[in-house]
Amino acid sequence: MRIVLATEGPRLPAERLLAQPSGGVELALAMLVRALARAGHAVTVLAGTAPPETDGDGVVWTASTTGPADLVIANRAPKLFWRLPRGPRVLWLHNPARYLRKPRHAVPLLLARPRIVVLGPSHRATLPALFAGRAVEIPLAVAPPFDAGGTARPPPGPLAVFASNPLRGLDALLGLWAARILPAVPDATLHVFAGAGVYGDDPKLAARVAPVLERAAHTPGVVLRGPQSRAVLAHEYRRARAMLYLGDAGETFCLAVAEAQAVGLPCVLGAAGAQAERLRDGQTGILAADHDAFAAGAIRLLRDDAAWASLHAGAIARGPGADWAAVAARFVALAR
Repeated sequence: MRIVLATEGPRLPAERLLAQPSGGVELALAMLVRALARAGHAVTVLAGTAPPETDGDGVVWTASTTGPADLVIANRAPKLFWRLPRGPRVLWLHNPARYLRKPRHAVPLLLARPRIVVLGPSHRATLPALFAGRAVEIPLAVAPPFDAGGTARPPPGPLAVFASNPLRGLDALLGLWAARILPAVPDATLHVFAGAGVYGDDPKLAARVAPVLERAAHTPGVVLRGPQSRAVLAHEYRRARAMLYLGDAGETFCLAVAEAQAVGLPCVLGAAGAQAERLRDGQTGILAADHDAFAAGAIRLLRDDAAWASLHAGAIARGPGADWAAVAARFVALAR
């Protein structure tokens, strides 16, 4: 099957992204492309303006292509269908979908009439009613090394981690950490694996993130670790006690939590956005309805070995879930 994808982002094949810090959207595209190629499909990605190049999986990254395709996939932006060849069409969404109401997105979407892939129920709920009937839910998978799952281990010390966009609740978490969590668990530490560099060195984003990271640098018990590759993150998660993430209403999947859960790391999450879809409350982690419940859940998980062991065992038993080969197969099925 010939499959052509288009993205407004840079050319970032899986072999490069797995070796460096990366955002969830960029990694998802790279892993889908790799899985499609490894399933035997001829895959082309329209990205950038540089001359064509072929990555280690045999995927052609180029500025344009000719001839029909058996499946075409536009990543996030409906206007990309203007660049894509003829063939069954799919729009893959990653962010809240309310922007599709704007004419510059709605017009090409109405003309293309693609299937619309969303990441889960909460993501589907953001679709304008006009397009909701074309939605298909295909959750993301986790990438190596998280796809190998985790193994049982004894309760570690009170080391918590944060590994998401700093603008998604880190400032509020720092307040709870200093006022509520650290006083109750004085030997606890919070390692923050975050920084604007993950998001393409966007100067506007860096300016927004800087005050939050500055506050983190001066919050007792907090250690700024910066963005890290997934190999480093997996190693750190396997020695951590908990992931703490208040989250954000705009969260449509939360890959960081999925990765933590995949290797058996219990999480304490806020209830906004798609966070509730990433864990089983009371079995693999704690879903907190408000800040008081969040602080209480974090304190319990950091201090109570029996509670931690139960949630850790639940996360290990649940495992990493479907892999990228299964996700790719679901995309291919949309061509039929």
